[in-house]
Amino acid sequence: MRNPMNRIERFCYEHPNFGIKNLMMYISIANVAFWVLGAINRPFLSYLSFDAAAILHGQLWRLVTFMLYPPSTGLLAFIAFYFYYWIGSTLEQYWGSGQFTIYFFTGVILTILYGFLIYFITGSSVRLDSQYIYLSMFFSFAALFPDMQVLFMYIIPIKMKYLAIVDAVFFALAVITNPFPVNLLPIVAVLNFFIFCGGDLLSHVRPNRASRSTVNFRKESRRIRREQQSRLYTHKCAVCGRTDVDYPNLEFRYCSRCQGYHCFCIDHINNHIHFTE
Repeated sequence: MRNPMNRIERFCYEHPNFGIKNLMMYISIANVAFWVLGAINRPFLSYLSFDAAAILHGQLWRLVTFMLYPPSTGLLAFIAFYFYYWIGSTLEQYWGSGQFTIYFFTGVILTILYGFLIYFITGSSVRLDSQYIYLSMFFSFAALFPDMQVLFMYIIPIKMKYLAIVDAVFFALAVITNPFPVNLLPIVAVLNFFIFCGGDLLSHVRPNRASRSTVNFRKESRRIRREQQSRLYTHKCAVCGRTDVDYPNLEFRYCSRCQGYHCFCIDHINNHIHFTE
């Protein structure tokens, strides 16, 4: 069966203007606005979450506002706003606006469908927000950049993969402790993670890849910059040799599965032999 990611990337390549540029910036602005309104009038937030019964009775705005619901309502919310903005913006730069837009709204649509499914099966409406959509985004970031370090509590340096493991534990507890069928919502909401990043996740857990040494991306980036200073182009495909100077409209990306820092054009990012040394 054909990899869904190949179809998504091909679609985005054929439709370069598809997608919402700086999507996370708009979402973060909405998060802050709703947080402020919620701080002024706390009951206001109850009109933003997903509620199947309320939607079917005419409150259609909930189909949109639930995905803009602040991931936190306390004073630490602004740290969460910045953190998710940074993660989302990085994913957009890595995938492109089109793929990131598809990724985010796939999580939104899956959550909506499951919310209605619970309502029609059980007859009771469950209030949903964007919690698991953001968690899915975080898992994707950790799968793509497992060794990137962040300052936990602005003090303790910790790699993203370890934070993801901690979040996965809470994720599993939510599945175990919540009643059926609500407990399946976290799994449904992160299906887009497995579609987009399942291959990257497997690449980190396969035994035959466990012995690979960690790439020093800082050192590699310095090497790339030195080479670029003596060349007229910025990106060159390691397979076909096309550059962004010869083909200014061609999209280039770096492969996270290759050992080293190797650039490929959109035609070969998913169609090349991965570098192993």
